[in-house]
Amino acid sequence: MVFPYYFQSRAARAALCVALFSLAWAGGGVAAGLNGHAVVPTSQDEARLVAALQAVRSNRLDEALNTVESLIKENPKFRLAQLVYGDLLLAKAQPLARFGSIGAGPDERIQDLRAEARARISHHLKHPGKDLVPSVLLELSSDQSRIVVADVATSRLYLFDNRNGRPELVADYYMTSGRGGALKQREGDLKTPLGVYFVTDRLDPLVLPDLYGAGAFPVNYPNEWDQRLGRTGHGIWLHGVPSATYSRPPLATEGCLAVPNQDLQAMWDLLEKGRTPVIMANGLEWISREQMRERRVSFRAALERWRTDGESRDPQRYARNYSKGFRNGSRDYKAWVEHKRRLNAAKRYIRVGVEGLSVFDYPGEPDIRVVTFQQDYRSNTLNSRIRKRQYWQREADGQWRILLEGRV
Repeated sequence: MVFPYYFQSRAARAALCVALFSLAWAGGGVAAGLNGHAVVPTSQDEARLVAALQAVRSNRLDEALNTVESLIKENPKFRLAQLVYGDLLLAKAQPLARFGSIGAGPDERIQDLRAEARARISHHLKHPGKDLVPSVLLELSSDQSRIVVADVATSRLYLFDNRNGRPELVADYYMTSGRGGALKQREGDLKTPLGVYFVTDRLDPLVLPDLYGAGAFPVNYPNEWDQRLGRTGHGIWLHGVPSATYSRPPLATEGCLAVPNQDLQAMWDLLEKGRTPVIMANGLEWISREQMRERRVSFRAALERWRTDGESRDPQRYARNYSKGFRNGSRDYKAWVEHKRRLNAAKRYIRVGVEGLSVFDYPGEPDIRVVTFQQDYRSNTLNSRIRKRQYWQREADGQWRILLEGRV
């Protein structure tokens, strides 16, 4: 296929490039952002779509058309690719006013596809790169082989490997979240929670309605922090999409996270019940590994003070590690300190061991951290080994103190 001469001009190419993906950036932002600097996406279908855009910019228009044509032949349910293909065909005859000029469906559906295109391409324009990591991943336990981080603001789900305590990005996927937005507060608000959650099960597609596609991973919403704040609701899952669908618009679920079925299948054997964290954020801060190390060392000092103060058998020293807003069951802070005083009076020694530590910043709560570990407690009156989870809060004086604590 040979495009008309007018379409070979730089201006026409730039117009098509912007029109195809309806992005918010003016001028040559799209072309500059895809000038060989974008990170290659995990999804090969998405990679080919981005490659077609790069081909348009480089005046390889026939190549772009052939790439997209091949893509939709292999994935006829990929409606976004079909719309791009229609625009490329239309561009042979006339300039494009905007992405989706060929669209014959309802305007709402075209708007959904524009939003999906914007989310997918924006990821490649603004990808943080391999040397940065999300600041939420402060410390990883050795039993957490994978970590899922979902960014609702960018419709992107990241999968990290834990390599000797270092989070290494191994995959990222386009993602759909709640049509009510972020920060779930109550049952039926159609919002996606923000927080640190853990996979609680793996549900085979054979036992699920088709809505959930290739299967589902439920998570423990509402967690301990949600319950303390009175948040309600249930049934928050990471799942696939209906079998007749390739992908859904960025905001389309009732609060769950949804990824294309092929991407869920890629994760199927990697996420572990009770161990894999699923961290849901509304915008991520990406920092260097050196910054992460400094934050980790600083917080470790607070945790070590808690441990050694516990071994001191001095209830007042131990209590300084807890917020005045701390509650332990029915006991408020004052009653709990008195309870610890009575317990410690009979102890001649206390030894506290901490193993398998993980520490995550809590999304949406800049001064809250979730700490999980195996506690090995020994004294002359009690020996126990339990898995413990604490919620630490940085208070007005700059000190980290425990606000919530319990077994998991």
